[in-house]
Amino acid sequence: MSLVILLSRSNSLSSALSRWRKLVVSAGAITAATVAHGYHSNRSRGLPQVYKRSYQGFRTMDTPPDVFQGVKDRFFGVTVDGNQQDIADKAQFCEKLHKSLDFWRQNKNRTIWFRVYKKQADWVPILAEAGFDFHHARSGVVTMYLWLPKDEPSNLPSYAHTLLGVGGLVINENNEVLVVSDRHAIAKDIWKLPGGYVEPNENLVDSAVREVMEETGIRTTFRSMVCLRHSHGGNFGCSDIYVIIALNPLNLETTPCEREIARVKWMPLDEYFCHPQVLEANRLFVRTYLDYQKRGLDFTCSSMVHSLLKKEYKLYYVAPENDSNEEVPKL
Repeated sequence: MSLVILLSRSNSLSSALSRWRKLVVSAGAITAATVAHGYHSNRSRGLPQVYKRSYQGFRTMDTPPDVFQGVKDRFFGVTVDGNQQDIADKAQFCEKLHKSLDFWRQNKNRTIWFRVYKKQADWVPILAEAGFDFHHARSGVVTMYLWLPKDEPSNLPSYAHTLLGVGGLVINENNEVLVVSDRHAIAKDIWKLPGGYVEPNENLVDSAVREVMEETGIRTTFRSMVCLRHSHGGNFGCSDIYVIIALNPLNLETTPCEREIARVKWMPLDEYFCHPQVLEANRLFVRTYLDYQKRGLDFTCSSMVHSLLKKEYKLYYVAPENDSNEEVPKL
């Protein structure tokens, strides 16, 4: 493909992105919100003040004394937390549960969510016998649910079904890429990018920086998003999304994590692209990043605040040219 065609396509893409942003703004779908490019070193600003607010609105429900105290959500469901209930024994729990179900049905509530903690494990068979099923669990607590409406099918969303991981693509000034060999890898001696799973309430970039530091001892800062891989049939039967994030190194001396990493090294790019123990997908990740740099594409990350929910979120996008003069999408 000729250089003229490549440049034409690149210009068309930038033009299309610019038109899309202007169209969305003019349509009124984008509202004003504070923007802070918190991760981009060339546009670093102070983070906006963040106001915590849940995506779901909950409020305490008025109930008779012989009914479980719970909170009502915007879908007219009720959540009962086992730790907020004063129950003497299983007999009292069983009696109160059936009175509560009668009340909720008369009140036309929809989904009843019941959080049962480990110390209340003997409540589980009682709830199951009453028609409750398991929805999700974490250490120390299981959430069971019961769909009450008889005239409509349940439309409850599945619990988290996709695991999220990151890989840190770190290239130094000597054109060497940081690679590791996992101690417990499926295929022995394969060289790959350092990385791992994203922790709860952790941003993608923070996760990549943390994983690279933990596995290799290399401290880094954000440079660019690169790409993602989506697959199915992973751990626990979940799907898997693996996000590649380019990072700038702040030091060069490696200190591998002995528990997880067998080997770590800075590998010259020429060697990396032809090494028999580097998988083709990993070569593609680096080629993609280098292509972005060659074409001047900036796949950046912005810290923003939702204008209605007052929650901070991250927006990942290909920044337009002259980004400081262009409106960035705000939700």
